[in-house]
Amino acid sequence: MSMESCSKLLSRIKRIRPCLLDMKTGCPYVIRRFTSELKGMMPIKPLDGIRVLDLTRVLAGPFATMILGDLGAEVIKVERPGLGDDTREWGPPFVHKESAYFLSVNRNKKSIAVNFKDPKGAKLITELARSCDVLVENYLPGKLDEMGLGYKDMSEAVPQIIYCSITGYGQTGPKSHKPGYDSIASAMSGMMHITGPEDGDPVRPGVAMTDLATGLYAQGAVMAGLLQRQKTGRGLHIDCNLLSSQVACLTHIAANYLNAGKEARRWGTAHESIVPYQGFKTKDGYIVVAAGNDQQFVKVCKVLNLNELAENPKYKTNTLRVQHRKELLQLLAERFSMESTAKWLRHFEGTGVPCGPINTIQQVFSDPQVHTTPAQGQAHKHDANSVAVKAAHDTRQTCSPAFQFIKSKGTTPYGRNVE
Repeated sequence: MSMESCSKLLSRIKRIRPCLLDMKTGCPYVIRRFTSELKGMMPIKPLDGIRVLDLTRVLAGPFATMILGDLGAEVIKVERPGLGDDTREWGPPFVHKESAYFLSVNRNKKSIAVNFKDPKGAKLITELARSCDVLVENYLPGKLDEMGLGYKDMSEAVPQIIYCSITGYGQTGPKSHKPGYDSIASAMSGMMHITGPEDGDPVRPGVAMTDLATGLYAQGAVMAGLLQRQKTGRGLHIDCNLLSSQVACLTHIAANYLNAGKEARRWGTAHESIVPYQGFKTKDGYIVVAAGNDQQFVKVCKVLNLNELAENPKYKTNTLRVQHRKELLQLLAERFSMESTAKWLRHFEGTGVPCGPINTIQQVFSDPQVHTTPAQGQAHKHDANSVAVKAAHDTRQTCSPAFQFIKSKGTTPYGRNVE
């Protein structure tokens, strides 16, 4: 394809239209756009008018850009020709032959396949970036510099760009050259050390919390960068990495060590400094009870018909309960095991004691509270198929955070490379 033809295609990319574009020519890239049917008019979203160039793959980066898309940004996802995002093949399960994993973090995006090693492809990315407000990438430090797509080159070509780099260990340091993986960063950050049963081995969290936390930090930093640009008129480089993000999430665990030299340990579902504040096995499942003060402990004892524990001098204060944790928890556990989770929840209702069931995923999505807001949204795709989605923002109301389902645009079919 001639550069003139490339320019014409680029101009079409820059216009927001609900179309499906497929250029069957010799260009090293092709864009494919989705159509989406949404019922009713949607109000203006916080990031309407903001365009994001998404060069990320797998989880941390796609999660960050998906949130930006949920908030109204136009997100153009760039994938590898012939391969696409790694997670397109992760499964089962698959939804209409597409990975449920991939679909879960790539809604509200368009897709373009670009060969960065082809000078024409690299030039296209630079030209496309000129029309964008944000670029998010998660390549090894220096990799994009080799292609002329690093921050230095990009900021010279597009001074207003908010350039966010997501890596495993940052741009500098002895490990900066290593690729980042959630499990490795979770282990190195101490997260696994403090996760798991009290007398058991370290455990990986059930979801990739290090990746997700990094994505949230990146998304927040991009939002702050956009605000700063309003003041300065210039973009900036955001350096976000898995290890630092997870270490930052240690919060009081880190403070305890840095200020008092106190090493952390695993507590299962329990709290190190509050008793009782943990999960208990019931007749048919599990319940978590969180007695955050002495008054709530008295109420717990009343519900369990163990008033003598509330009167016992050994358990009068939280400090004493922490000291006598083992024997107290054994007594409570024996009582909780005698009734069902539902029955205990009914007994605790109205007492002011925080409690809740440990739900299976099926139970989560059967919980009436999860469905208090409009029912499960459907992401409409170009082929009229639809997939269930879950978002952490009610995008029908400007800047109104809520954990509820939203009606959302689906993902774009992979932008195939044209030979």
